[in-house]
Amino acid sequence: MSLINTPVQPFKTTAFHAGEFVEVTEASLKGKWSVLVFMPAAFTFNCPTEVEDAADNYDAFQKLGAEIYIVTTDTHFSHKVWHATSPAVGKAKFPLVGDPTHQLTRAFGVHIEEEGLALRGTFVIDPDGVIKTLEIHDNAIARDMKETLRKLKAAKFVRENPDEVCPAKWQEGEKTLKPSLDLVGKI
Repeated sequence: MSLINTPVQPFKTTAFHAGEFVEVTEASLKGKWSVLVFMPAAFTFNCPTEVEDAADNYDAFQKLGAEIYIVTTDTHFSHKVWHATSPAVGKAKFPLVGDPTHQLTRAFGVHIEEEGLALRGTFVIDPDGVIKTLEIHDNAIARDMKETLRKLKAAKFVRENPDEVCPAKWQEGEKTLKPSLDLVGKI
C-alpha cells in the first residue's frame, strides 16, 4: 500500500537543532510544509553531501514555509557530534532527527532490517500532516534538493489550485493543465 495521501503516523523522537535537543512528533509537522529526508546513518560518505545540499537550499525551502528534517537511525547525541565535526553538516540550520528505535524508518517504509539503517527516502508532507510525495532509492545514489524543492512547489501549487495539475518537468510559473474530457488524447 502506498503512503501517498496518508497521514503521518504518531511518533515521538529527539533531534539536535540550533544547539539544543528538541522533541519532534507528528504534531511538529502540522501547520507548515515539511520535508523528511531519510539517510542511512551519520558519519557516512554520501550523507554529508546531502546535508550540505539541503543547507545550501534551506532559504528557498523556508521561503515556501517548509521545514527540512534530516532523519538517520542514529541518536540525537551522534547528530550533535556530527554537526560539530563535519564542516558540511555544520551548515545545517534544520533539525537532525535521531531514530535509534527505527520507529520512523519503519513507518515510512525505508528501514533495512538486516542493517538497522535507512534507505534514502524523501517525503514532502502538507500542513495537514499528509504525505504528498515520496522518493525512495538505493543508498549509493545521493539526491538533489533542487528536485525536492520543485516537487514541494508543485505540491503547494496543486493544493492551492485543486482543479489544476502540474505536467512533466513543471517549474514554478509555467503553464499547468486543467483536466477535462477535451484534453483526453490531445496532449
